[in-house]
Amino acid sequence: MSKRVLLVDDSALVRKQLSEIIATLGFDIDFAKNGQEAVDKATAIQYDVITMDINMPVMDGLEAVKQIMEQQPTPILMVSSLTVEDASITMDALDLGALDYISKPGTMNIGRDENREDILEKVKSLSCISPRRLKRQSSRPLLRERKRTVTFEKDTPTLDSKDITKVVLIGASTGGPGLIEQICASLPSNYKYPVCVVQHMPAQFTSAFAMRLNRASALNVHESAQNMELLPGNIYVARGGVHMNFSKKVSGKVVIREDKVKGEHFFQPSVDEMFYSALEIFNPSNIIGVLLTGIGDDGADGMVKLRKAGAYTLGESERTAVVYGMPKEAYERGGVMEQLDFPQILKKIAILK
Repeated sequence: MSKRVLLVDDSALVRKQLSEIIATLGFDIDFAKNGQEAVDKATAIQYDVITMDINMPVMDGLEAVKQIMEQQPTPILMVSSLTVEDASITMDALDLGALDYISKPGTMNIGRDENREDILEKVKSLSCISPRRLKRQSSRPLLRERKRTVTFEKDTPTLDSKDITKVVLIGASTGGPGLIEQICASLPSNYKYPVCVVQHMPAQFTSAFAMRLNRASALNVHESAQNMELLPGNIYVARGGVHMNFSKKVSGKVVIREDKVKGEHFFQPSVDEMFYSALEIFNPSNIIGVLLTGIGDDGADGMVKLRKAGAYTLGESERTAVVYGMPKEAYERGGVMEQLDFPQILKKIAILK
């Protein structure tokens, strides 16, 4: 029996463009022109994947995601324009249970080979996710609802990068934003180590994501920038569109070095790039490498190099990973020292000595 996908968009052109691409997977395709129609169809039939527009008449995509995830959890892929406003709304949709997003026509050419490959890979991967797993996801309390009532007085660090004793490097893709948010919200205000995060996102999204994490965390969260100093007790989110590498100045200070050359990597920023660069700057025994849920194999080769060099490497288990792609590849290639459920990884990072 072929898989079923529901394409939700008020634009006939977008529906046509997406259907032409997704039809190559052999999926049965259905359409909805607004959020209410999407809810009606998605609660009557269990689709394997739903693509969801944001701004629509009758009911917008955010409310539609909320109702679908409450009534009939389904893998949802948001269709978003690359604007700061849509980035923020897409983050809200991910909080409500949507798993990933693709670029809306007009911001990127949806027929372009690279974007076409991204759409096909994400739709195919999300179609393999069990709705049972999504029910567990949808019942998780939303951090965004709690953080509005909390005000943190953030410490101004007095240390500099020469005082770094350990560095935590985290890579994630599909299903990762909510996990990264949980990590940031769990770290205490006296946390001693810098945390560097590569989450596959374009530039407008990483800016919105870093601001969201900063509101949720007792630590200062920054979107990375060229020559930004790496400080203990701070969190750095790799800026979309560039690789986050590291460099050591003559003074001994460690700074972020952005690399705009994409190279052989499909994703930019790349988790592998961050891992490779860290090995050139830090003593491997002081590196903690973490690979969470995500499509593909970015970070797998980097984890192998980290582990061989003497770093401590953690990979998320199949039991909790929304998409057991990146951590699976790292595990099978021998790069994972410990494969753990996400709550255990969270605890390991938070109580790191």
